[in-house]
Amino acid sequence: MAIVSVVAACGSAADQSAQARKQATATDAPSPAVPATGGPGYSAALSARLVTPESLPPGFTVEIATTMALDAGDRRPDVGAACAPSMIPLLSARRLTGSPSATAAATLSFDAGPDDLWVGTEVLRTYTDDGARRAMADLRTFIGGCPTLVLPDQDGSYRFAVAAGPRLGDDSLHLIQATTSRLDTLEWDVILVRAGTSLVVVQSEGNKPGGVEHLNRVAEAAVHRFQTTGS
Repeated sequence: MAIVSVVAACGSAADQSAQARKQATATDAPSPAVPATGGPGYSAALSARLVTPESLPPGFTVEIATTMALDAGDRRPDVGAACAPSMIPLLSARRLTGSPSATAAATLSFDAGPDDLWVGTEVLRTYTDDGARRAMADLRTFIGGCPTLVLPDQDGSYRFAVAAGPRLGDDSLHLIQATTSRLDTLEWDVILVRAGTSLVVVQSEGNKPGGVEHLNRVAEAAVHRFQTTGS
């Protein structure tokens, strides 16, 4: 009788273990295939160094982009444009100064529940010169010259600040952008990391203030992935 009980218990535990493994496999997103070609500026070799679902906590998905946004090049904004609306892409780090030799990008998402979807992006930029260092220096200068940008015709404002963040790579910067209107306040957090002559940029998209719990772990995983792949 005791033997039967032991066998039944072992069978139950094995069934539970198999079911748990099946559920884990079902919820783990596979790595996306790297497209061989894309639009101008797309690099398949650099895209292969983007963060993957396997290097992130379970539940994350990664979608590789093949259309690259252009950066601002070497032309510096006019002195009077420090707080002009045209500066928002540069102040928010969606565009950077300089001209990367190659770029890769992906959309990241984490579905934490029916009403809780975290969305972010990762952008990799490589340079043939010290463009990565200059881009980060320029961003700090832009934010120092325009921490607040008011849009009277839209009854809203933008605030930009450099905050404490994880120390990664050769240099790192945590940018907070808050957009305030009559209805709500949203926050875009960005972590920029310089690794040699390259930049790893991870940005969260429009979270409630303080909703950056996923950003640090994604940035750490992205930097580790970039530094341990490629030559």
